[in-house]
Amino acid sequence: MTKILCVDTATEVCSVALSKDGFCADKIESTEERAHARVLTVQIEELLKRNNITAKELDAVAVSEGPGSYTGLRIGVSAAKGICYATGTPLIAISTLQILAAAFMKDHGSPQKDALLMPMLDARRMEIYYAQYNLNLEEQVKATPKIIEQGTFNELNECSKIYIIGSGAEKSKDVLELTNAEYYPQIINKAEYMTNLAQQFYVTEKFADLAYFEPAYLKPFLATTSKKRLF
Repeated sequence: MTKILCVDTATEVCSVALSKDGFCADKIESTEERAHARVLTVQIEELLKRNNITAKELDAVAVSEGPGSYTGLRIGVSAAKGICYATGTPLIAISTLQILAAAFMKDHGSPQKDALLMPMLDARRMEIYYAQYNLNLEEQVKATPKIIEQGTFNELNECSKIYIIGSGAEKSKDVLELTNAEYYPQIINKAEYMTNLAQQFYVTEKFADLAYFEPAYLKPFLATTSKKRLF
């Protein structure tokens, strides 16, 4: 039996799950704001303990690679790489947007044939991160940052159906002029949605280079200077 620890800290939910042959055997989630650094290692320890598994018995560790929160991604990737270095297990990196697409497929059965899945993450103001997948979760357009406005994606009106998924769907639905789109902003990233993808990556040996892997931030971090006077 293949056992894979799945870690997703890319968005507001800090979560871990245990994949056994592609099925979610157990999961732990926290929605506590800005608590990823404090709760993640506790979640991992608790998940392994209550399933009577040690880190050395894992076949792989899968992590949400981004895009997403800069801080959240660093926390998740650091923890995942730390376990892999300590145990010699391979690292699997899965796009945060592909996980969203997998969540939609799990929760919504059989969507319209030949439909397009377009997961989106809110990237503040009118910017989003998006990607496009077919119903087999095969990437059609890679993860990309984009500013949305009227006319954006109008070429997709030729598609039979578009499912726009994730936090970016909420602000895009009043801007985009897509007559064939359905919006699912309630679908969010969780580690439980990584389990089947992680198994597929493991079987095909699609492993990340542990020494050189970095999160997929997609755009550089911009530090701001506080306007508050200290003295």
